[in-house]
Amino acid sequence: MEDSYLEVSMKRSLSVLVIIFVAATMGAFAQSGGERTVEESYLQESLETMIIREQAYADSKDMKLVALQYIRQAIDEGRMNQDIARALEFLATETTSTIIRAGGVGRVLNNYPDVRREAALLLGEFKTVAAKDALLKVALSDNEPMVIAAAMRSLGKVGMNDNDDVTQAIAFIVNRFDILMPDNSLAFESLVALELLAKAQGGLKDTAAIRAIMRIADGSYITPVRQKARNLLNDLRTASNSSGK
Repeated sequence: MEDSYLEVSMKRSLSVLVIIFVAATMGAFAQSGGERTVEESYLQESLETMIIREQAYADSKDMKLVALQYIRQAIDEGRMNQDIARALEFLATETTSTIIRAGGVGRVLNNYPDVRREAALLLGEFKTVAAKDALLKVALSDNEPMVIAAAMRSLGKVGMNDNDDVTQAIAFIVNRFDILMPDNSLAFESLVALELLAKAQGGLKDTAAIRAIMRIADGSYITPVRQKARNLLNDLRTASNSSGK
């Protein structure tokens, strides 16, 4: 079974290299002819999306990292589409949705926390329900604190909190880690997320989220984290008083 896995991996890597070669050839051709037409630009973007998709679904960690670099560049240059978002959703949730083991029972072959973390951060650029749902899945299902922390920050950036589903999830995560394994970075990112959500939603009405902030403020965390929690509580109180809520 492992031989079959390696064979599939090699075939996919070869396909990606072929696509990259074609894209590079077309790019050079377009440059030699001056400005690209609308059709050429569309085709180039389609090829870029195809390359990103193939790299994201490749078995090689290096290919996935290159895909993330291309995605970052595409986002920075305003080329955001549904296919790129789906590639990010796959990369962010890969181990929680699909586990590949050596020989079917051995070590996990596709466990790349740094890939999932970067994908979760980039998903925060997509202000969609699909991105929010994928990030919630990451935050609640992943077992790496740095990945969960990235997902929470991005949930704050997305800014959606229908029926307090996001704040409830963040509060649950804070409570779980506070009991089992307090993590300063994760606690800090949860505060960042709640702060962003409060700004996007005009405040926080979820008592579970308020209790989570209080838990951090009085918990076993380093001083800057506890102070941020206290500052956030004060900001929420002040905003509530000024709005008359």
